[in-house]
Amino acid sequence: MIRVTKEDFSVDEVLYQLRSGGMGAMVTFVGMVRDESQGRAVERMEIQVYEEMALKQLKEIREEAIEKYGVKDITIIHRYGSLNVSDNIMMIAVGGGHRQETFDACRYVLETIKEKVPIWKKEITPEGDFWIEGDHHE
Repeated sequence: MIRVTKEDFSVDEVLYQLRSGGMGAMVTFVGMVRDESQGRAVERMEIQVYEEMALKQLKEIREEAIEKYGVKDITIIHRYGSLNVSDNIMMIAVGGGHRQETFDACRYVLETIKEKVPIWKKEITPEGDFWIEGDHHE
């Protein structure tokens, strides 16, 4: 499953839906809005996305990871809009036969999303608003 949404998600529901026969391991990554970044207090985060392109690229990344690592299934959810501190931003859930390929696939999906998917993040702080670059967040 691939989803780009303003709505929050339930980690438990995602894991329940992903579960299937043949899985011996499930690995998850959940990124959340932090209350501090680079020494500044963060009040909230604004996330913008080019939804049509993001969905296309997320589907491609999912298919590449399944093929490359031989895992059973992958769910990717990424939120956009105005998010408060501790809100969920993103979830990657990978189900596979064994732990090693499942961990590897999860890391591959995360790093590839950071490199390729058109999602922009701005931290709102008492000192002003700051666009985030690079992969030092989530």
